[in-house]
Amino acid sequence: MEIAKIGEFGLIDRLTQDIKPQNTSTKYGVGDDCAVLHYPDSEVLVTTDMLMEGVHFDLTYIDLQHLGWKSAMVNISDIFAMNGTPRQMTVSLALSKRFTVEDVEQFYSGLRMACDKWGVDIVGGDTTSSYTGLAISITCIGEARKEDIVYRNGAKETDLVCVSGDLGAAYMGLQLLEREKSVYYQMVDEAKRKAVTVPDGSPSVHIPDFQPDFAGKEYLLQRQLKTEARGDIINKLREAGIHPTAMMDISDGLSSELMHICKQSHVGCRIFEKQIPIDYQTAVMAEELNMNVTTCALNGGEDYELLFTVPIGDHEKIEQMEDVKLIGHITKESLGHVLVTRDNQEFELKAQGWTMEKAE
Repeated sequence: MEIAKIGEFGLIDRLTQDIKPQNTSTKYGVGDDCAVLHYPDSEVLVTTDMLMEGVHFDLTYIDLQHLGWKSAMVNISDIFAMNGTPRQMTVSLALSKRFTVEDVEQFYSGLRMACDKWGVDIVGGDTTSSYTGLAISITCIGEARKEDIVYRNGAKETDLVCVSGDLGAAYMGLQLLEREKSVYYQMVDEAKRKAVTVPDGSPSVHIPDFQPDFAGKEYLLQRQLKTEARGDIINKLREAGIHPTAMMDISDGLSSELMHICKQSHVGCRIFEKQIPIDYQTAVMAEELNMNVTTCALNGGEDYELLFTVPIGDHEKIEQMEDVKLIGHITKESLGHVLVTRDNQEFELKAQGWTMEKAE
């Protein structure tokens, strides 16, 4: 069904008609000029992300349901990175004419699954037309007690540097998808070269069935396409009585995020290559592509794991925590930002995350 057939408000009604608030702070959600929220005893956390087709995602290899899930999760992750609890979300879409009502419903089904997982209410947004493809803008609202909020600027000398999960897999998943996309387009180009002319004068192109080679790489695809916000780690830290001194989620790469914490906290750091958690599939894929796996883990991005620092006194608690790895410690600012390799050489860490130049 064309979106024009039911119009903007018809589309909104269709997408939101059965949304029921789950949080007491949601006084009024979709249906008026503004949502009404109430937070009497806590601080309000607000984060916004914009995702652009052709820059942040490629619909050649991500379906709209997974895109909806990922779009929600990357915003929810930001709330967790402040040690907060996500509560509400607004969703704005710019859509070209190639998208149907059913397409947008698929996007919303993934979005709502992600929101339902973490108890987030969809309370509003906007839709508009686009001449350049799909644009997504999401704002997530959360809450935290003032004393619980964790900023980037709280790391102290001798603090321990920790990460959740493993790193580099999402980037390797992207490289895998890009490789198979390239193989497919090469096959299409070859088919066009072999095209024959039919009686009406137009070329007849036969494109054989294409099956991408993903065998044994399922985890990498999951990490790229089905992003998970690590609220489970936040819950484990609370249960263990650990209050991080600084924290970020890893969207642009470990090196870049660690440099942010060090800059804002006015400290240095020392991390150890052998301690960086890397999955076996990530290592195998890096070898296949002749890439340095440590570089991928440091700079790949889109892991959405948590990077955080804790006081040295929490060392034993961290050691006992599942899916959390101690990778180094905070030092004086004058000592710089150091990566110690497996053979005990020392190199200066450099932030190589997302830049405007990459997007041009």
